[in-house]
Amino acid sequence: MSKGLIWVVDDDSSIRWVLERTLNAAGLKCETFANADSVIEALERSVPDVLVSDIRMPGMDGLTLLKTLQGDYPTLPVIIMTAHSDLDAAVNAYQEGAFEYLPKPFDIDEAVSLVERAVTHSQEQKRQQQPELADTSAPEIIGEAPAMQEVFRAIGRLSRSSISVLINGESGTGKELVAHALHRHSPRSSKEFIALNMAAIPKDLIESELFGHEKGAFTGANSVRQGRFEQANGGTLFLDEIGDMPLDIQTRLLRVLADGQFYRVGGHSPVNVDVRIIAATHQNLEQLVADGDFREDLFHRLNVIRVHLPALKDRRQDIPQLTRHFLQRASDELGVEVKTLHPDTETALTALDWPGNVRQLENTCRWLTVMASGNEILPADLPPELMSPQPIEDGGGEQQHWHQMLAKWAKDNLQQGHQNLLGEALPEFEKILLEAALEHTHGHKQEAARLLGWGRNTLTRKLKELNVA
Repeated sequence: MSKGLIWVVDDDSSIRWVLERTLNAAGLKCETFANADSVIEALERSVPDVLVSDIRMPGMDGLTLLKTLQGDYPTLPVIIMTAHSDLDAAVNAYQEGAFEYLPKPFDIDEAVSLVERAVTHSQEQKRQQQPELADTSAPEIIGEAPAMQEVFRAIGRLSRSSISVLINGESGTGKELVAHALHRHSPRSSKEFIALNMAAIPKDLIESELFGHEKGAFTGANSVRQGRFEQANGGTLFLDEIGDMPLDIQTRLLRVLADGQFYRVGGHSPVNVDVRIIAATHQNLEQLVADGDFREDLFHRLNVIRVHLPALKDRRQDIPQLTRHFLQRASDELGVEVKTLHPDTETALTALDWPGNVRQLENTCRWLTVMASGNEILPADLPPELMSPQPIEDGGGEQQHWHQMLAKWAKDNLQQGHQNLLGEALPEFEKILLEAALEHTHGHKQEAARLLGWGRNTLTRKLKELNVA
């Protein structure tokens, strides 16, 4: 017996074929359409349990179709899928009332699980909320890598709330940019966004910077001064490098988060504020808590929702697009013709590890805009320090040894006439990586799946196939 009627609309026939075959195999009845107009026409005879729609199609696009359906079919879950991976697509899909956002290419098992969840939602008649569309005129966050899709997905989901968020990632990955996006797409977008870097403020000034001071509170306090909390009232306060906040200030921050109230330095009257906190760090806060350098209760207050930003070396597929974006920005800033990349240069940039992450890439693009002799950037134009051999980090010798051992194993087996080497080796690789990821995440399966680049259902299947407990 069919568990639900699913309609798929996409101008790509291969996507329609794959989804129809997969959903039918999962016990779901699936009908496909090549354009939105066909869907509108078909709705005159029946209504599906779930609609899966591409976002960009000839004629009516997916978001327009979604908005059209909201009035007459408010309980119909719509899953928006797109190969054009950008922040505005994710946020617009959620804010127009989409049930979920599914970037292409997608994991088949994850797509089936998502559709099944939408069917349950449809059958339980849960009404989708439709908040007003936030301002999306600000610059996008660029990224097509799966890890960045998770960031976009989180921003879309959080666009309806003012909940606290903790952003973690290496220095230079763009944590403040994500914080800006979270604010811009929130109900507080019309109010102030105030940013404060804990690592950049002398310890004895942090309290006054956050909470303000009264006249005469200390030498040099010649007038009343509002702190960042008051300036951000009604809006968002972004606390960057929260791991560097002194313990005594952590205690005061905890009280503000609990009560929405504080006293200025030297003050005796309470100040009431309504502020959303977004915190960020490149440090391991759990380890700081274990070492006694960060309050555990404050950690739990801040860590309501965590957004992880990947290092640039973990999203190499985004480097060419980011490079072109930064070259265009540098050209606009300097008033010169935009530089282009020779294919060999693009390959070289993509292969680098970028310890300074996106910030380092952006600065490199500025340097190239000024220093490259021609309009096309050649490998020889790259900064010498960028292309010089990098010292081998701890474990580099082990990695080289591992590569040599693998090569020897492959050669020996080939010489012995063995076949299907990949089929023999791949399960062992997957098992080793899976066990390492589970150990690293202390058994947290969803986080392990994210680190491995798998969907949740793929991880579940692999646990069974590889006999991993």
